Amino acid sequence: MVHSKKSLLTILITLATLLLVLVGCSTDKSKQTTKPNNQITVTYQLQNDGKQIAEKKVHTKKNAKVITGLKKAWTVKDKEGMITSIDGHQQDSDKNIFWTYTINDKTIKKGAQEQKVKNNDKVTFNLSKYQDD
Repeated sequence: MVHSKKSLLTILITLATLLLVLVGCSTDKSKQTTKPNNQITVTYQLQNDGKQIAEKKVHTKKNAKVITGLKKAWTVKDKEGMITSIDGHQQDSDKNIFWTYTINDKTIKKGAQEQKVKNNDKVTFNLSKYQDD
């Protein structure tokens, strides 16, 4: 009986030691999944006449401009500060069809090269017939 108690005690001590070693060797996953303090995440969405055609989440630096994340997500062409094509979808000035954008469903009057984005913003670019309000 004494021998079996020593064996049981030895097994328990061994398991406890093994558990402590495993816990001590584990890495903190929360530190691995966080982004640096100077990084933000912005959702970009493309629409054609109000219908969604693409969406991407983009990681970029704090105080980045709208155009920065857009160019990270898709191929963008612009002329004299005006976006003319995103991912092959081109404006047609003869038909008065242009790219416009909103941030968090609010119309923005600044150009994409001037407007800053914030963490968790949703930027929606819509290719449609322009109607001046």
